[in-house]
Amino acid sequence: MSEPGEHGHSGLPPHKPVLFKEVIEALALEEGLTVVDATVGMGGHAIGIAEHLGARGTLIGLDRDASAIAAAERILAGVAPRVELRHASYADLDEVLRGLGIDSVDRVLADLGFGSHQMDDPGRGLSFRSSTSLDMRYDQTSGPTALDLLRTTPEKELGRWFREYGEERFWRRIAQAICEERKRQLLPMTGGELAELVVRAVPPSARSGRIHPATRVFQALRIATNRELEVLEAGLAAACRALRVGGRLVVISFHSLEDRLVKTFFRENLQRLTKKPVTAGPEELQSNPRSRSAKLRVAVKTADSDPPVGRQEAWR
Repeated sequence: MSEPGEHGHSGLPPHKPVLFKEVIEALALEEGLTVVDATVGMGGHAIGIAEHLGARGTLIGLDRDASAIAAAERILAGVAPRVELRHASYADLDEVLRGLGIDSVDRVLADLGFGSHQMDDPGRGLSFRSSTSLDMRYDQTSGPTALDLLRTTPEKELGRWFREYGEERFWRRIAQAICEERKRQLLPMTGGELAELVVRAVPPSARSGRIHPATRVFQALRIATNRELEVLEAGLAAACRALRVGGRLVVISFHSLEDRLVKTFFRENLQRLTKKPVTAGPEELQSNPRSRSAKLRVAVKTADSDPPVGRQEAWR
């Protein structure tokens, strides 16, 4: 099996997604299938999927990031299967499939979280070293930015985000420090400034260690800005409804909150094919540090599955 982008359909440098070989194996691909890459990103998994579908297959790619859709168009140019790319959230899969005239699909893949291209984009404000305004949105065409939320969210709610979404020990001190800066009209405007504020807010003993003191705060703020858990819940339900009986849902999560949701959803609505998550092997761990936290779970839709009723507006 070739690696993603190896054949050079677009001439772009290859993007190597996490757990590539494991994803292709878990999807159990055949020619003629209809497959949804619900978070197509830079097309790394999608190019590998396309190689298995043949001319009779269909690949549907969704992403909330318009720049990712543009990149995927270039990556997937000239592949054999029919390709349909949409700038949309996977929570809107029902609507996308209706627009395409497709009743059901054979496989759905969701690779959660942010991509390296988004982390490296200085305009996103996802990095501790970012010198641009705190945006953090996957879809930069809609919704409030992270900075908007820092300006308007009550201290109690900020603290809840840091505690629940970031599992941050010093959530109370950090939320208080942000609101004090807000009152003084000195609220951090960039990723770098927010990171500095967090470092000042935590005790000196917490300022050194394996991870940056602001890591959990950035995670929490990113999750809140993109409503990631609400979107995930709605997206899993939409995928379950879209799958035909015998169809597979493959999900890669990167933090415990996501994985817990996926695990629970699979247990309650589908037949699990992986009791324990698949994780990266030694070779990938060495070449791609981000793969350390990746957990892949696989489930199949059975005749007994009871797909959740549609509630597309719930996550908005």
